[in-house]
Amino acid sequence: MPLSSDTPHPSGDGSPFVRPDSIVRRIWGDGDLVLLVFAGAAAEFALNRAVDWLFFTGKIPQDPLGRLFSTAGYAQQIILADRAGAERTLAGIRAAHGVIEGTRGARIPDWAHRDVLYLLVAYSERAYETLHHPLTGPEREELWAVFRRVGLGLGIPELPTHYAEWQIDRQRHLERDLTCGEHTRALYAAYRQHLGPWRYLLLQQVQGVLVPRHVRDLLSLPGKPWLRGVLPLYPMVARLGLRRALRQALIPPAHLDSVQRLDLAST
Repeated sequence: MPLSSDTPHPSGDGSPFVRPDSIVRRIWGDGDLVLLVFAGAAAEFALNRAVDWLFFTGKIPQDPLGRLFSTAGYAQQIILADRAGAERTLAGIRAAHGVIEGTRGARIPDWAHRDVLYLLVAYSERAYETLHHPLTGPEREELWAVFRRVGLGLGIPELPTHYAEWQIDRQRHLERDLTCGEHTRALYAAYRQHLGPWRYLLLQQVQGVLVPRHVRDLLSLPGKPWLRGVLPLYPMVARLGLRRALRQALIPPAHLDSVQRLDLAST
């Protein structure tokens, strides 16, 4: 299940959950990178064999963008919180999952929890690479180490120790856990309905840039997206002070404030 809950974001005092100079804080303190992370995640999770859990409460198909932005904010809160606040947030997520499991009378599979954790790691790296440059070896290790702590805080078992081991297990999950089914089609129909035709096509272009080939093929995303050559220019556009105007053009008005709030976490 995604890191999502209706529990208020907690705060706490003490040492930071992620050290201030970490590449992970740089990624998750940048609203544009967070949006890219969740654009890729929205594609891959739509294919997950456990995606039926998203439909159990009915909130995702009714308001997919609203849930996406609230989930992005919730995940961001964990990364940027102090240690005590992050631990309370993780406990709140565990409790929320327990309520859903109790209502449904079944457990969310451990492999499904790992899938979600893994895709957040994968698209954090891919988003940064797309707008900036590839992560260094130590930065990759740092990225996995931080999210491994998130996974342990959520009670997810059998997590790899190092980045190289995670890469192997990530590939195993990609090959085993993805399929294009009725829930996939329902989610993409909801994306299209809430975005409108041209924003939906733009989303597919972004996803075509971000996702692995296996995911792209299953979803019939653009194999050679024209946006691939444009996205690296975005940081220059932001430096020219055009970020807000561009967001106003690309983000549905009802969700613009949610997107702007993603930047507040880095201040």
